[in-house]
Amino acid sequence: MEDKKKLPLEGLRVIDASTVLAGPMLATYLGDFGAEVIKVEHPAGDPLRNAGSHKDGESLEWKLVSRNKKPITLNFSTPKGQELFHQLAETADIVITNFRPQTLAKWNITYESLAKNNPGLILVKVSGFGEDGPYKERPGFGTLAEAMSGFAQVNGFPDRGPVLPSFALADYATAMMGAYATMVAVYERDHSEDGKGQSIDLPIYEALMGMLGNQVMEYDQLGVIPGRKGNRTGWTAPRNLYETQDGKWLAISGTSPAIVERIFKAIGREELLADPKFATNQARLQHADELEAIIADWMKQFPQEEILERFIRFEATIAPVYNVKEIMEDPHFIHRNNIVEVPDAHFGKVKMLNAAPKLSRTPGEIRHAGLELGSSNEAVYEELGLTPAEIEELRNGGII
Repeated sequence: MEDKKKLPLEGLRVIDASTVLAGPMLATYLGDFGAEVIKVEHPAGDPLRNAGSHKDGESLEWKLVSRNKKPITLNFSTPKGQELFHQLAETADIVITNFRPQTLAKWNITYESLAKNNPGLILVKVSGFGEDGPYKERPGFGTLAEAMSGFAQVNGFPDRGPVLPSFALADYATAMMGAYATMVAVYERDHSEDGKGQSIDLPIYEALMGMLGNQVMEYDQLGVIPGRKGNRTGWTAPRNLYETQDGKWLAISGTSPAIVERIFKAIGREELLADPKFATNQARLQHADELEAIIADWMKQFPQEEILERFIRFEATIAPVYNVKEIMEDPHFIHRNNIVEVPDAHFGKVKMLNAAPKLSRTPGEIRHAGLELGSSNEAVYEELGLTPAEIEELRNGGII
């Protein structure tokens, strides 16, 4: 029998003291690759347990976001709860919070207090607007970041108003940037002479703002304020979604001259390469309406499957617009094990997206879905030296 491979972040302890999504997903990404993640919740439970779709009274969102974690309960607003949290932080490499600065200060949860007996600690502070500046005390969620970062302004169609994403884009962007920043800090700590940690100021708006391309330089140098372009970009043409004869949709993108040549050949319009209106990318952008109409008219003459086969034969870039059912049935995704079935305390097993990206020697792994409230209380608090009787007393007193 083959020995179980060691996960790359085994030995790293993370205290996830954040709520809802951005901070918790940051911890989730670390947990997928082997970090021990202790999920700290108020005794009433994280609001995420009441969010999203439910089955038999159980939040499916919780099961996804809290996978691979050890849930414990703790009331920060009490002196005893703060004392226990500091003891827990002494055992950790990383602590993640997402409360406003004034709230953390009220609870005596600061980098200085947490690192006093654990100088190697890395504290990640997720917030709406950051640790300083005129907005620092404002409550902030991903929706606000999606508005203020410039995303909503450029998302949608020119003849309509700004559009927010239908999923938690800013939170997931923050989680990914936060996981990256956390591992940068871990690397720096482990390779520094003094082994000291540091705090990470991670406002949600900065994470999403950094993903919106070159809008700052374009405004600075050209005075351009980007507008809504629908399914197009200001980079390349053609780039759009096209409806097929059978009412399905396809996406194509002509990101390089060679790909554009293949697209024109695939639609039987190779002569467009010699047309000055379509010979270069800048020319195609200037005549995008005409070019998109040519491609759209051609797409409407054939069913999706026939178009896919033709584009693949010409090695032109194309992809179908999928719904989740089609995602789960796609042979490529199945072959790559992109969706896995994992153990779940309530439903036996549930399917979710697998850990990504894939590391060749030490890939990530989803060991279980999100667990019951406080299900790791005994194990974690006994490790801190508490007896079963003391744990029960804390529970009765509303501390845990």
